[in-house]
Amino acid sequence: MAFHDVTAKQILWGNIFLIICCLFYLTWWILAFKPSEAVRGVGWLLVPAFLTGIAAVILAVRGILSVPAGTALVPRGVLLWGGIVGYLILLAITALLFRRPITSELFLIVGWAVLALSEINTLYGVGQFSYRLTAIFTVLVGAATLISLICYVLYYNLGNRAGYFDGMIPLLMSALVMAGISVAMVVSNSQ
Repeated sequence: MAFHDVTAKQILWGNIFLIICCLFYLTWWILAFKPSEAVRGVGWLLVPAFLTGIAAVILAVRGILSVPAGTALVPRGVLLWGGIVGYLILLAITALLFRRPITSELFLIVGWAVLALSEINTLYGVGQFSYRLTAIFTVLVGAATLISLICYVLYYNLGNRAGYFDGMIPLLMSALVMAGISVAMVVSNSQ
């Protein structure tokens, strides 16, 4: 399927907006949570982070839903319901077993994983990604999600400096994986 197809364009633009969202959020984190000399008055960085994040989700979901449901490798409902069940299980495990305070980051980690897997699934379904490339990115999303969950659980048990760097890891990994998917989309289209 040609790259100019609306599905691929929407997913690509969604990824670009998500990368920008991560960069704004990461910049806010770096400045606001700096262990020494934290910068005040940078909360405004969360506004463009939120807006680009919403735009990213809308574009990616529109791209994913623009393809007939039967064309993907895994049915869309399986990924969505799997994400919901996975979130609830992880919420219980992290809160009850690890005594981790419940914050929005867990929702963002699971939501990002479902979105990224849905994109990969759709790109395979429209012929943009090969089975091999789909498998590679699925493993990368799984690894990034696992590492992000470990960071999520550990955060409140770390000191200021370690927690500062721990909080950056999920943002960096999400942005890098989305950049990788985007580059693979462009490269696979040019071949």
